[in-house]
Amino acid sequence: MQANTTEKEKMLAGELYDANDPILDAERNHAAALLHHYNSTPYHPVTHTALLAQLLAVSGPGSVVRPPFFCDYGYNIRIGHGVFLNFNCVLLDVTSIEIGDRTQIGPAVQIYAADHPRDPAARRANLENGRPVRIGANVWIGGGAVILPGVTIGDDAIIGAGSIVTRDVPSGTTVAGNPARQLTRS
Repeated sequence: MQANTTEKEKMLAGELYDANDPILDAERNHAAALLHHYNSTPYHPVTHTALLAQLLAVSGPGSVVRPPFFCDYGYNIRIGHGVFLNFNCVLLDVTSIEIGDRTQIGPAVQIYAADHPRDPAARRANLENGRPVRIGANVWIGGGAVILPGVTIGDDAIIGAGSIVTRDVPSGTTVAGNPARQLTRS
């Protein structure tokens, strides 16, 4: 990156960035205000769809995100049509998180695009980075699963409840466990 690159540009590019940047802090606060309204409003499809449209980059038609829902920024999240996210999902979207059409995500699933440097000096300097997460179409992710930064999950995959997904999952594959391991392939 060039020397005059903003912290937000670094964040979106997956480079190390200063997590305490005032512009990023303001954007997180804006998302937090929208999420507070989203999570404290009695569920109504029209109201919640309109709030998601303000928060997310894309929220496809017929998608449902049951409150409470949590994210960092919102503008890095793209949800296809007919997607379902159950209660208490957390998406740390410092860079792109994409969820394909008709994917179903169980309660308390956590999807992390946010990562941290392994170098302790960089962590002390409040530097972070991110790696995009891509989830294909018609995927089923069981409750309590955790998807780590940089993971791609192919179409029609199944992620067992409580799994920790540390690496890519091919299309049509079922994985489970900690770390998630392949059980079957269709």
